[in-house]
Amino acid sequence: MKRIDTHQHLLDPERFSYDWTADFPALAGREFRLEEYRAAASGLEVVGSVFMEVDVPFVEAAAEAAFFGNLADNAANGISGVVAACRPENGDITGWLHRTAHPRLCGYRRVLHTQPDDLSTTAGFRENIARIGQASLTFDICVLPRQHAIAAVLVDHCPETRFILDHCGVPDIASGDLDFWRTSIKDLSRRPNLACKISGIIAYAAGEITADTLRPVVEHAIDCFGWDRVIWGSDWPVCNLTRDLATWTRLLDGVLADCSEDELARLYHRNAREIYRL
Repeated sequence: MKRIDTHQHLLDPERFSYDWTADFPALAGREFRLEEYRAAASGLEVVGSVFMEVDVPFVEAAAEAAFFGNLADNAANGISGVVAACRPENGDITGWLHRTAHPRLCGYRRVLHTQPDDLSTTAGFRENIARIGQASLTFDICVLPRQHAIAAVLVDHCPETRFILDHCGVPDIASGDLDFWRTSIKDLSRRPNLACKISGIIAYAAGEITADTLRPVVEHAIDCFGWDRVIWGSDWPVCNLTRDLATWTRLLDGVLADCSEDELARLYHRNAREIYRL
């Protein structure tokens, strides 16, 4: 089954700063470039990827978007789209949309799970997310379960914007306590302009990780969102915090072993092309 990786991080510490990696020794100070990604994805039939902004200091965000947009211009690099950083809380976003415009730009993201819960609740923030949708661009949203209700309000206020929920809404797989996550994801999924990215969840597990470790999260997410609103992403190299890309993909394939070829095609590549307009 061919795959489009909708959550590919590439880290180049010679060009950009990644302050947040200080808490993750496996990532801190290391470069994770396209060549290393290709080696990690070897044999997985990855036919394209979406570069996902890596939360660099915002003074570097425009340069990050431009650099990876230029990489995407070369078809040999296999980058089908770029999701750039944004700060919807900082005044009218229109100038930022013009500054970061690029033929391969397909959307924006503002990391929210590390920010105060009320960041996205202002009228200005919502107006800027609506402007992103008016520009036919997507907004990736990364929130913790306690922030799901706040995210739901944002999605409701911007019905013309296509949202993508990163990492299945960050379930705490390691604790085994998924009850609150199950309920909140079910509520979130009622928004037709919200898709769910089956990505990164292996980093939230611990100890021995098998297909059955991930199965409750994957199956519930798909049950809630349906096969037309789910996409796959690796979250490489963050997935390496627990397992490598090949292992994450193999375990997910195990969870989905009984699914039809059509269902897998929607998850692994067809929905990505439509949702991100690749």
